Amino acid sequence: MPIPRFGLVLVVTSLASTATAQSSERHHGVHLSERPIEVGQGAFAALAEIVAMLEADPNTDWSRVNVSALREHLVDMNALTLDAAISEVSRGDGLSIKVTGSGRTLLAIHQMVPAHAAELDKMPAWSASAETISEGAVLTVTSPDEAIQAKISALGFFGLMATGSHHQAHHLAIARGTAVHGHH
Repeated sequence: MPIPRFGLVLVVTSLASTATAQSSERHHGVHLSERPIEVGQGAFAALAEIVAMLEADPNTDWSRVNVSALREHLVDMNALTLDAAISEVSRGDGLSIKVTGSGRTLLAIHQMVPAHAAELDKMPAWSASAETISEGAVLTVTSPDEAIQAKISALGFFGLMATGSHHQAHHLAIARGTAVHGHH
């Protein structure tokens, strides 16, 4: 999923500050440095972050690195986030969410929703599953706990898709050429 701009600035800022010591000043409450830090676009920033990590790792096997595969995954994330149609139905114990689209969006739904359901299902708070259908997928997330049911409803499809800390490691694995299931 796209990195929130604030989080990205923190990541890029920490990478930049460890690379060089820069003089800075404060202007209108904003930290300014000699060089711009913001890369200007979330997907590009995610790629830049991964490339910096690969370059910093002396064990990177450059013969396996595939930054283009990560870019394709980020395009899928964008299509899913911006173009998928979502229909959420309360089940009493959670949500059943129909996710539909066409073209690139349909491909992204088929690749990402089942893979993310498997990641969600690993979390102890709820059960998650996905079924692919011709026009997309149906994601079901449930819990016997009423407080967790409220959380599931509040998160909805996009919140559930953004849940979990496996995304960044998955992005690094895609770029390294070691992702088990390709790009989500």
